[in-house]
Amino acid sequence: MGTVTIGVSIAVPEPHGSQLQKLRAGFGDAAAHGIPTHVTLLPPTEVDEAALPAIETHLAEVAAAGRSFPMRLSGTGTFRPLSPVVFVQVVEGAEACTWLQKQVRDASGPVARELQFPYHPHVTVAHGIDEAAMDRAFEELADYEAEWPCTGFALYEQGADGVWRTLREFRFGRPVVPPQAARGRRGTLPAC
Repeated sequence: MGTVTIGVSIAVPEPHGSQLQKLRAGFGDAAAHGIPTHVTLLPPTEVDEAALPAIETHLAEVAAAGRSFPMRLSGTGTFRPLSPVVFVQVVEGAEACTWLQKQVRDASGPVARELQFPYHPHVTVAHGIDEAAMDRAFEELADYEAEWPCTGFALYEQGADGVWRTLREFRFGRPVVPPQAARGRRGTLPAC
């Protein structure tokens, strides 16, 4: 067995996912059609293919400890000049995404890793394209809004063709907990 490149993310559901993917392609981002619209929990990570069962078990445990939470996207942001990215902002659900990504990358788990940059949940809409197109993406999506209940996340594998494909979906194991009941609990997904 060899190595594979995996990622873990929250898919942006329809119709929002396809709409943002089409817009990303329209801004000139050649990678748009190979990357499902998502919020990253684990960036592209090379692992031994033999580790996939342990990774799936770990992710199932993370999902079982989680619960659904509201996600809301609103407006744009950018990581420029540090990184050539324009994104739609996660304005509700960011705390839950942060908790999830920490659990996924936990030091005791099979995909423990450090991040190149501090974690910032977002939905990329332009990456590595010319500055004028980045500016256009930033301006055209400034009023963008979308919301949905986040009920889980997925494990993806990048194929030799550069396309990311779902390997397995993981649904949260617990119902939504009212915010006042969740406050102060340790080791559980924060209420949003």
